[in-house]
Amino acid sequence: MPKFVIQPHFRLQEWVAEEKGYFKSEGLDYVFREEVQSTDGKIHDKGVKVGAYQSFEEGRKSDVSCACHWTVGVAASTGHGKLYPEVYSVAPSGVFVPPDSPVQTPEDLAGVPISVGYQSGSHYSTIQALEQYMPGEKINLSFNDGMLFKRMELLLEKKVPAAALFSGPYYFAEQLGFRKIIDTTFMISTMITGNPDPEDLRKFFRALKRAQRDIDLRPDLYTHYYKREFPVRYHAMMDTRRWGPGERIVFEPYTKEVFDETLKWIEAHGIFADNDMGSRVYEQSVVRLT
Repeated sequence: MPKFVIQPHFRLQEWVAEEKGYFKSEGLDYVFREEVQSTDGKIHDKGVKVGAYQSFEEGRKSDVSCACHWTVGVAASTGHGKLYPEVYSVAPSGVFVPPDSPVQTPEDLAGVPISVGYQSGSHYSTIQALEQYMPGEKINLSFNDGMLFKRMELLLEKKVPAAALFSGPYYFAEQLGFRKIIDTTFMISTMITGNPDPEDLRKFFRALKRAQRDIDLRPDLYTHYYKREFPVRYHAMMDTRRWGPGERIVFEPYTKEVFDETLKWIEAHGIFADNDMGSRVYEQSVVRLT
C-alpha cells in the first residue's frame, strides 16, 4: 500500500497535527509534502484563467486536497475525484484595497477591477458578497493576476486596485494597513483523489480534529505556522502574533441539500458552461467509507 500523501492547504491544522505527532499517533503511514514555500510562491504564478478547478483537471498530487466547495462540487460531478462529505471548513476572506485607495464602501467597487482566482473561492465569493450591492454587470473581476500569493504580491505592490484574499494573505494585508472593504467568507470542501484506504482517511481526519481543538483552545500558540507555507521573502515583515486562526474545520456533513443548492447557484451565474458541470448527482459525486 503506498504512503498516504498529505499536502497543506494554506491553513494551520495540518502543520499542528504534523508537529504534534497526531498523524503518527493515529498510525498513519504518510508523506508530508509542502509546495508554496519550496517554490517561494512561484507555484501561484499561473497566468490568465488558471485556478482551483484547472488544478483538479491536471490532477492533484495528494490523496486529500481542498478547494472552495463550489469548485470541488463541479470537479466531483465531472469525475475529477470524489467529494468527502463528512466534513467541511469555513475560511475568513475579504476584498482588500491599498490604504490610500479612494474605495471606501462596497458600492465604490462598482467597475473597479478586483483580482480573484479563476473558478476559485475568491471568484465565487466576491460575486456572492457584492451582488447585494450592485448588479452583476458592475462587478469587474480580473482573472489575470494568478492565484493567492501572486494576487497578494500585486496588491502589496499597489499594482492592482483591489484583490480578494484569504488565509495568511488576508491577515498579512491587514497587518500592513490594507483596508478590507467587505467580508467574503466561504466554505471549503475536501476532494479525494484515487483510492486511498478508508481507514487512512479516518486516521487523517481524527488527527485534524485533535489539531482543530488545540487551535480553538490556544490560537496564539499556533499562528506562527503560517510561515511554513508563506514565501520566504515575506517572513521578516510578518508578525503572526497579530494574525487570527484562519480556516476552521467543521466536523459536520456536507449534505445533498448544500451540494444541490451550490450547483444551482453556479448554474444561475453561468460560471461553467451547462455541459461542463457533469452529472450534478450527489450520490455519484461523493465518496462513502465502507
